Amino acid sequence: MNLFHLRYFETLARTEHYSKAAEILSITQPSLSYAISTLESELGIQLFEKRGRNIVLTKYGKAFYSNVKEILASLDNAVRDIKLVANGEGEINIGFLRTLGTDYVPTTVKNFLDLHPDKNIWFNFSCEHGLSVDLVRSLIDREYDMVFCSKLNNSPMVEFIPIATQELVVIVPKDHPLAVKDSVSLKETLDYPQIIFRHKSGLRHIIDDLFKSINAYPDILCEIEEDLVGAGFVSKGFGIMIAPKFDGLNYVDVKVLKLTQPSYKRYFYMAILKDVYHPPLIEEFKKYVIEQSNLNKEYRFG
Repeated sequence: MNLFHLRYFETLARTEHYSKAAEILSITQPSLSYAISTLESELGIQLFEKRGRNIVLTKYGKAFYSNVKEILASLDNAVRDIKLVANGEGEINIGFLRTLGTDYVPTTVKNFLDLHPDKNIWFNFSCEHGLSVDLVRSLIDREYDMVFCSKLNNSPMVEFIPIATQELVVIVPKDHPLAVKDSVSLKETLDYPQIIFRHKSGLRHIIDDLFKSINAYPDILCEIEEDLVGAGFVSKGFGIMIAPKFDGLNYVDVKVLKLTQPSYKRYFYMAILKDVYHPPLIEEFKKYVIEQSNLNKEYRFG
């Protein structure tokens, strides 16, 4: 049994006429008759029977036709989808940090789509995982085609490409003693209890290293996973926080202070698996992101 025989059978079952089916299939009637005879012989059952000058499906031919029609439709859909991907179309699954979801990711995707108005391209987005370590793990598990996150060490399977920067700042309640300032050194924050990111966060080791650089460490009030949650606690007077500067801080009742001595610039990366096949659309979007990053030099937040 081969695919041609199944297609010949499906066409003949649909038309119930040898000459019409042969014409549709662009083959001779004897070739069609031979193919159907071969198929029936292989199955060991008669699929068609004569009715006057025409033919009709037998009871078993009808059952077989129903299944064959589904199989061929499924195969045709699969071939169509693969050709779509080969043509640089299809879907891209992206994961990203919430910070990048307010402007960077939607702006980048919209501009990319605007360049390809005639192509069938769609994106599936997820910022369900709030931490870079979770995003990278999901990337390795092939849940995403690429993710936008912080860089992780000891991830040899992943290529990290820098695409944006974000300044670290100090956020304090508006009635806090430090709120009279516009900038503050890291040493000046040591007198106050602080909210800090959990160890799973890509920012935690960065902030820990900053305090190590001044040979001191603050009193930690609590640990959080997301910057906006931390800002909410700060606004209610729970403590102060070293945090990334992002637009969402404008909507929280906090004072944002520039961090000096030392200052720090956080980098964001596009992460994609190494040494695996990426279809044309993924490669094209990756190239676009890199080109835009180089064009803008540094995409800054806040």
